[in-house]
Amino acid sequence: MGPDDRHVGGLNEPAGSSDPAGRRAPDARAPFAPTGPPPRAQLSDALDRWLAGLLPPVAGVALVAVGSLGRREVVARSDVDLVLLHTGHPRISEIAESVWYPIWDSAVGLDHAVRTVDEAVTVARSDVKAALGLLDARYVAGDRALADELAAAVRAAWRASPAGWLGELRELTVARWQTAGELAFLLEPDLKEARGGIRDAVTLRALAYAQLVDAPRGSVRDAYRLLLDTRDALHRVADRALDRLLLAEQDAVAEVLNYSDADALLHDVADAARTIAYASDTAWRQVDGLLSKRRRWPIRRRSTVNRRPLADGVVEQNGEVVLARGVDPALDPVLPLRFAAAAAVANLPPGRAALERLAVAAPPLPDVWPESALQSLVALLGAGEAAIGIWEACDRHGMVEKWLPEWGRVRSLPQRNALHRYTVDRHLVAAAVAAAPLARRVARPDLLLIGALLHDIGKGLPGDHSEVGAEIAGRIATRLGLSAEDTDALVRLVRYHLLLADTATRRDLDDPATLEVVAEAVRSDGVLLDVLHALTESDAAATGPAAWSSWKAGLVSDLVRRVHVLIGQGSPPAVRQRPAEVFAATAASSRSGLGAGLPGPGECTVAIHGDEVAVVGGEGVQQLLSRTAGICALHRLDVYAADAGTFDGQPVVVVRAAPRFGRLPDPALLTADLRRAVAGNYDVAAALSQREAEARDREAPAPPQVSWLPDASSDATVLELRAEDRRGLLHDVTAALEESGAVVRGARVSTFGSAVVDAFYLIGSDLERDEIAKAVLAAAQP
Repeated sequence: MGPDDRHVGGLNEPAGSSDPAGRRAPDARAPFAPTGPPPRAQLSDALDRWLAGLLPPVAGVALVAVGSLGRREVVARSDVDLVLLHTGHPRISEIAESVWYPIWDSAVGLDHAVRTVDEAVTVARSDVKAALGLLDARYVAGDRALADELAAAVRAAWRASPAGWLGELRELTVARWQTAGELAFLLEPDLKEARGGIRDAVTLRALAYAQLVDAPRGSVRDAYRLLLDTRDALHRVADRALDRLLLAEQDAVAEVLNYSDADALLHDVADAARTIAYASDTAWRQVDGLLSKRRRWPIRRRSTVNRRPLADGVVEQNGEVVLARGVDPALDPVLPLRFAAAAAVANLPPGRAALERLAVAAPPLPDVWPESALQSLVALLGAGEAAIGIWEACDRHGMVEKWLPEWGRVRSLPQRNALHRYTVDRHLVAAAVAAAPLARRVARPDLLLIGALLHDIGKGLPGDHSEVGAEIAGRIATRLGLSAEDTDALVRLVRYHLLLADTATRRDLDDPATLEVVAEAVRSDGVLLDVLHALTESDAAATGPAAWSSWKAGLVSDLVRRVHVLIGQGSPPAVRQRPAEVFAATAASSRSGLGAGLPGPGECTVAIHGDEVAVVGGEGVQQLLSRTAGICALHRLDVYAADAGTFDGQPVVVVRAAPRFGRLPDPALLTADLRRAVAGNYDVAAALSQREAEARDREAPAPPQVSWLPDASSDATVLELRAEDRRGLLHDVTAALEESGAVVRGARVSTFGSAVVDAFYLIGSDLERDEIAKAVLAAAQP
């Protein structure tokens, strides 16, 4: 079929338009129809018609489209890839210029080549990237026989020697994945190059051309179509060829594609990417198996089948996990879980045919699982890294949702949080994998693994996801067949999975009320406390590298140790040193280096030891706290804890801080600036304002929020601030507290990406809460 036989009319030019002959380049910026993006074939037809008109009628010459235009899948703003084929025409350069120049003069990008058929085949044999494009070569104009000869020759060469290009193609694919990341888990994914993206679907077609795997179909074709639609919409919305689905464009793209919001779009994009990624993994494994057999055949002249039992009804066969001969999945509802566990423990890929058979034939598990099913689930989760691929394979075949009907809601659910690197479902499985090595240090590894799998099961529903998730976990625990006591433990793990990290970083660990809250959460059960501790670490490890640090791990461990003491002896451990004692010890240790000692009027004494900066002097505790916080901010130190009091009748502040990046500042410079600030010779507020103005380059963040925590302390009133982080925030807030008459005993500061959660321990019975809250909110404005 030639271009004239196809649809007549470009995107902007329906039949009967002023350009019926297609003399002008089609305008790919045309708006979408109300029902969504126009068919890509329509744009391809318009391009075909225009390009065909550019080629003069010369014998032995053909214009061929390759790449996306060859597949008739070109999207708006894409380049066109063309090959001008010839049989040795003496005026081929002149003919080529007559085609290329009009394209260059238009708004259409061009990638072009002039070849004979033999030259094109030679290029395809030596350049895998070029071969991938030539495999989709399609006649546009001129000598059709010549174009057909090229397509047949390239595909024959591709099929004839897969060993010659498979290795290079695989290396290119892996390198691309490493560079672009995994599409499903990126906040701004590369739709084309990332793992699970458009390029992987095209690679699957190439493997099918070589007759190594089946051509993509069903869910893979649907997923590919969705990614093409999204990329097409992105190009039109951004009005440029853009492959990364940037945050700034997501709302507009979602609207164009008739999604309710960007989250709904990201959900479907992620799910499509995982479908393609799974198909890609399966295809490459199939290719490896076929090539391995081909290498063996010339030597043994026949295939061999090696089988090894792994579990009841499950065997390994030639490197894959399959069902044993004679097994009837319809009679054994536990078989899918046992199959998955055996594959994960053996660290072997599950056979696709076995998965398909289990998905169709296995009956559902009973309302209350038999113990063997629970054991298989625990074994699967405890297998470590291999569990991720097995779980994903089972989920792609619809088996996980049969085990946990709640799973469908969290599958591919995006997490709009820079700290999180995965969607909710992958995060849950990754947390279980991270928990596996920690299972040896707790008395109930089963509760740890199941708790890790379910700890965020409430996400995506209205309300606090920990509270909502606890209710869901309770129902699931009953289904799993857990005892009443274990069900209560699992519910508490899910309900309080954030408690240790939040408490350790935001509360005063010396305060008995802090420890009592944690002890009550674990019902004063030391075993459950250890499981919650391990779950906290697993959750953080599965979240991302920014979610955990050595200082946070130390704080959580210190909290757990103190709660163990409270549980064991019925009273809290001895309090840590207060600011005065800390200062005394710190000053003594550094007396020779930094001029420690009590200051005179209008002066201050500074002592620095490790991550602690102790300052004594000034006119008041609150003023000293705000100025110390401000100087730390100017030296790019993030304060995460602060204590304030008096020492020998003088104000004293001890802050614990870490450099935001790089190394600690020069102690001499930090000391000098602190002394200038306390003496009133350094306008800290003005310096912070200037720095913040220079650094400001962002959209308006959400407004700050203040809340009072009535039971958070036994001897103080705790005010919690949630706000956008910025340089000098702690200085501004402590200064505002000072002006409003509040007395700060201590502060715990937590930073989560661009946000902070700060807890201030205020003392005194005459606090004007409304005035204080108003002052803090004003000071915390971005």
